[in-house]
Amino acid sequence: MPDTILDKRPNGVALITLNRPDSLNAMGGDLMPLLSQYLRECAYDNEVRCVVLTGAGRAFCAGGDVKAMASRTDILGDSNNGKPMSASGMLARSVQFLRQSQRDTSGMLHTMPKVTIAMVNGHAVGAGLSLALACDIRVASDKAKFGTAFRNVGFSGDFGGSYFLQKLIGTERARRLYFTGQIVEAPEALALGICSQVVAHDDLEAETMKLAEHIASGPTLAYARMKENFNRGESADMFTLLDQEALNMTLSGQTRDHMEAAKAFVEKRQPTFAGE
Repeated sequence: MPDTILDKRPNGVALITLNRPDSLNAMGGDLMPLLSQYLRECAYDNEVRCVVLTGAGRAFCAGGDVKAMASRTDILGDSNNGKPMSASGMLARSVQFLRQSQRDTSGMLHTMPKVTIAMVNGHAVGAGLSLALACDIRVASDKAKFGTAFRNVGFSGDFGGSYFLQKLIGTERARRLYFTGQIVEAPEALALGICSQVVAHDDLEAETMKLAEHIASGPTLAYARMKENFNRGESADMFTLLDQEALNMTLSGQTRDHMEAAKAFVEKRQPTFAGE
C-alpha cells in the first residue's frame, strides 16, 4: 500500500489518508511527497469540492520520522549523487528541501481554493499537529490527542505550527504548549479552540463526512474567495481587507451559483450549487 492514499468520491469530497500506521503515520518514506502531489491534484480538480485529511490506524500523524532523522535520510538522503558535500552545502540543501515541503503541504492546505478538514482520529503531534492546524476545520475523535512535541527531540518546530497555533489560542498559550511539550486531550483542545468539534471515536468518520458533504454541496467558488479574504485578513489592515472583500464579493456575484441561489430564494426552495 502507498504511504498516502487519495480517494476521490462522487459527492465531491476527496479523502486523503496518511498511511504509515506502523509508525503512527510519521513523515517518512513517500508520505510527504505523495501528500504534496495529492493536495496539488485536488486543488486543480474541479470535481473535488472539499478535502478531508486523516490518518490510518491509531494516529493522525506523529510528526517527523525520528528514526530517519537519526540518519538524516528524511531530509538529505543521497542529496549529491554520492559525491562529498560541504557542511554549508548540506545545510542549504536541507533548508531548501524543508521550505518547499512546507509550502507544498501546510501552505497548500491553508491556501488551496477548497475547504480543507482535518479528521483527527488519534495523536496529532509535532509536524502532524501543524498539518492539522493548517486545515480550515478540525473535527476530532474523543480519543484524539494534540501536542507540539518539538522540545522532546530538540527541535524548534516546522510546517507552520507556530503560525497557526497562536492565531487559534493566543500567543502565551501557544508558547506554553511549545515550551512544555504538553499533550492536550480532545476536550481541552475543544475548549482552547484547537478543534471546533469533538465526537465519539466510532462516529468520527460519519460526522466528518457529513460536514464535508454539506460543504462540498455548496458554492465552491465562493468558498475559495472566503478563504482568500480570511488569509488576507491575517496580515492586512482593515481597509486593504475591505478592498479585497469588495473585489471578491463582486466576482462572486458573477457566478452561476450566485444566480441559482438568488433564483432559489425567490422560488422559496433550496439552491443546487454546481461549483461554477
